[in-house]
Amino acid sequence: MSSPPKTIRLEFHCHTRYSLDGLISPERLIKVCCRKNIDRIVVTDHNTIAGALVAYQLDPERVIIGEEIMTQSGELLAAFVQEEVPPGLSALETINILRDQGAFINVSHPFDHYRKGGWELPALLEITPLVDAIEVFNSRCIWPSFNHKACVYAQEHSLLGTVGSDAHATNEVGRATHLLPDFTSPSSLKSALAVAREDVHLSGFWVHFYSRYAKWVKNKR
Repeated sequence: MSSPPKTIRLEFHCHTRYSLDGLISPERLIKVCCRKNIDRIVVTDHNTIAGALVAYQLDPERVIIGEEIMTQSGELLAAFVQEEVPPGLSALETINILRDQGAFINVSHPFDHYRKGGWELPALLEITPLVDAIEVFNSRCIWPSFNHKACVYAQEHSLLGTVGSDAHATNEVGRATHLLPDFTSPSSLKSALAVAREDVHLSGFWVHFYSRYAKWVKNKR
């Protein structure tokens, strides 16, 4: 009789310095994950997989290549990305490209309208049948109600829920993680998320100053 898969800790939403508003080097990110016992991490830089590719080369057992993509309607959060998806396309175009790659498609912080990646309800309803999950907890949401709305929406539409720190600096990494069976593909990720437990904590509003500082430093170069 085969033994059940081991339980691992997954960080689903994390940025590196390859995001305009990120501060973490891929090398530093790997070290932080080791220290915090994060077994798998989806590196989801804004509109690029460059940082994820560097991190994957450093630790292919731990890193999943992802991307947070700005569409014309809001942001999508993808895992197991094979090729970089450009920003600015319609949501449906972006989803079709990701589907052709076999990626896992998630919706970032859908009800956080303090960020430009938030979704209006009609656009969200249009894509709901086409995505795999909704981000039901994002540590960077300033108001808990944003996460609560996302959780209710996922339940009402029978969608899987993901959680993530949305880390842009090292002390944010691991603020929201899944405890779930190990997985190796988008399909096994879905099965694992269906039985996952969450370990979540909101970050303070001040973490958004990390992003502003990162943008300021990079614009000064």
